[in-house]
Amino acid sequence: MRKIIVEVEVSVDGAMGGETTDFWKQVFPFHSADVQEYLDDLLFMPDALLMGQKTYESFAKVWPTRQGKAADRINSLPKYVASRTLKEPLQWNATLIKGDVAEEIKKLKQAPGKSLLQYGVGELTHTMLQHDLVDEFRILVFPFTFGEGPRLFEHMGINTLKLLDTETFSSGAVVHRYQPQEQA
Repeated sequence: MRKIIVEVEVSVDGAMGGETTDFWKQVFPFHSADVQEYLDDLLFMPDALLMGQKTYESFAKVWPTRQGKAADRINSLPKYVASRTLKEPLQWNATLIKGDVAEEIKKLKQAPGKSLLQYGVGELTHTMLQHDLVDEFRILVFPFTFGEGPRLFEHMGINTLKLLDTETFSSGAVVHRYQPQEQA
């Protein structure tokens, strides 16, 4: 059975950047060579991406115009997109998840293959958590405070995580690998 891994990048105060360019301007100075190696390794681990509509739309604007090993990889990966408003056909090697999103993702998870990766946290993550589909969170924490924006587990209904591993990078960034625990 495939694993579903959710990767998110946050400031040390738990803020996620989303579409806020100011956040990403603060993140990039901390993308040291070892952080980039971690992100590249993560990108080459799955054989498909899971995306909500916002991530799909923002990534599909940027990644097809980029070049290099990471761009080639992300552009070639199949993408499964959850959306109530997008219509087929989708661009950028993407397939719209139809019907019951949780059931369809469960089928993807049970299919043979490598892991499935979701970048960012949002409504799709919440749905997957409600149905116990998320196997692991990879939370990449950058050593600055942002002070605004959505918080990592805001409205997610999760309050207990099991620490699997921690890795510290030369820039001061840290990645924590967590497994969601059943909620009481």
